[in-house]
Amino acid sequence: MNSLFLPTMIEFKLNGDFIPMIQLLKAAGLVSTGGEAQIAVTEGEVSYNGQVDYRKRLKVKQGDLVEFRGNKIMVI
Repeated sequence: MNSLFLPTMIEFKLNGDFIPMIQLLKAAGLVSTGGEAQIAVTEGEVSYNGQVDYRKRLKVKQGDLVEFRGNKIMVI
């Protein structure tokens, strides 16, 4: 039997004004490499504040919500 996948809410403390989307996915531990993050973004696997977003260098700021493969990252 397959194990159940439970979504995770991650609170990511931002140091500075913003973090690029691909760096956020890596820093949150949801991808192993920046290349993996770039592929995920370009394939539409990432949602930014409720909308699919294809910008790899999108500046994610405090208060933003990013969703990726069932995980939510709240930037604080």
